[in-house]
Amino acid sequence: MENVEVIGQGLGLFGAGIGIMGAALGLGNLFSNWISSVARNPEAAPKFQLQGYLGLALTEALGLMAFVMGLLILFG
Repeated sequence: MENVEVIGQGLGLFGAGIGIMGAALGLGNLFSNWISSVARNPEAAPKFQLQGYLGLALTEALGLMAFVMGLLILFG
């Protein structure tokens, strides 16, 4: 029975790792497009700033939630 718990914990951590990787890819994509749009039109940078920071916060929150879920699965 103990082996089943270890396998379950490993699968849970794997899922949390995929969630964290998704958040990292999302942040890279967000900032890549943000820098590209500001480089094309510097006057519009203040308009994009709020949406960029909001996207940063939401994407980072998803990564942190995946990390916390991984910890809960490991130690729970």
